[in-house]
Amino acid sequence: MRGLFFKVFIILWIAQSLIFVISTALIVRHHFDSPDVFFDTLDSSLRNEARDAVTAFESGGCGAIAAYGAARGQSISLVDATGADVCASPGAPTPVFDRGPKDVIGKQIGQQYVWSVAITSPGSGKPYVFLLSRPHIPEKPDWGHDLLHFSFPQLPVAIVVGGITTFVLVLLVTRPVVRLRKAARELAQGNLSTRVPAPPAQARIFEGDEIQALVHDFNHMAERLDSLVGAQKLLLRDVSHELRSPLARLTVALELACEDADPAMEVHLHRIERETRILNQLIGQLLTLSSMEALEKITNFERLSLNRLIEDMIPDAAYEAQQRQSSVVFHASDECVLLGNQQLLQRAIENILRNAIRYTDSGSEIEIKLSAAMEHASPVAILEVSDRGPGIPEDELHAIFLPFYRVDNARSSHTGGSGVGLAIAVRAVKLHGGELNAFNRPDGGATIRMLLPANSPTNKQSVNSSAECAV
Repeated sequence: MRGLFFKVFIILWIAQSLIFVISTALIVRHHFDSPDVFFDTLDSSLRNEARDAVTAFESGGCGAIAAYGAARGQSISLVDATGADVCASPGAPTPVFDRGPKDVIGKQIGQQYVWSVAITSPGSGKPYVFLLSRPHIPEKPDWGHDLLHFSFPQLPVAIVVGGITTFVLVLLVTRPVVRLRKAARELAQGNLSTRVPAPPAQARIFEGDEIQALVHDFNHMAERLDSLVGAQKLLLRDVSHELRSPLARLTVALELACEDADPAMEVHLHRIERETRILNQLIGQLLTLSSMEALEKITNFERLSLNRLIEDMIPDAAYEAQQRQSSVVFHASDECVLLGNQQLLQRAIENILRNAIRYTDSGSEIEIKLSAAMEHASPVAILEVSDRGPGIPEDELHAIFLPFYRVDNARSSHTGGSGVGLAIAVRAVKLHGGELNAFNRPDGGATIRMLLPANSPTNKQSVNSSAECAV
């Protein structure tokens, strides 16, 4: 398998090699002349100077030598083949070393730098040695200038090439990772059909490496989760359907048994009847939850008043609360009109109210509050149902919306709850584009808060009229 590390290493090595080759070529081309070119130029220049000086001397004597040196701002002199001075300009150098007939020699003497070259007079054919001196001025090191001189233009070229290489590497490595993270977020939100798309054929530079293997494993995990959850939902629905028929026969048999039963058996038969009714309600809730989970969106939205919907539910809720010597109070600070499915919203609110009635303390008050607010620059309706019960452990506030989940101790099976009502409520709210959450009250009890968007994006295609919460 071609590893990601090996690919990145090869790409970086190629990029660095290109940078080195380009930089070296530019340095050699722009900053270093050939030694042969340099010395050939120096030799030609000195020999021309010597030839002109000898010609001036033979035509005009030492005065001509002085004038020649003054005209060029140089100190020059001529010596014969034995090393004796022939003629010199003011401040001219003196011969201090041996030389061959064709040598071009340079040497520092004190504060002067002396160049000498052997020359033969073009007119008389006599041999001379031409000497030229200039003051030696040591250069002060200038690191900034040297660095600029050395780094331009290869450093900008290296930066550009390195930047392009880094950008390409980051793009190639991060794009599949970003797609994987996006798919993971969607999977965590419950969209089990999420898959990471495979790269196109012309972009499969990472085919067969660790990233592609991770994408394959993620898709396999998502398929497995989708299959398991689908099988669980199918099993739940099938079991619920299969239980309906024997439960109906059991109900008929129970009614017949009650007609022929002795008075001593009536207590037991009534107990069986009550448990049968609870089981029938549970099966109905399971079938409702199964059908709601199968829905991806709702199309039959209608314009409805959330205030009126809750007011119509208050009498039934108050009647149920009287069995625990409790009461239900409704406070609405705003008039909220929105687009939604009345049946689903009514079922969700009923389940939340029954949950509050079931777990509130005897003789306490269940409080319902309805208000409007702005969430992310959009109007929302906020419905809060608060009880006076024992509350919910902080680490289980999100788990109570899972099917069949019960909090130990206070919210156990003796209260009559099956743990399906809140699961139905949260599914109904999500189908409306809202959210449902719970928190504990500072003075005791728990509150379940429902947020419903006043303008649901899922219903704009089917309903043209707008919905809003009037504050």
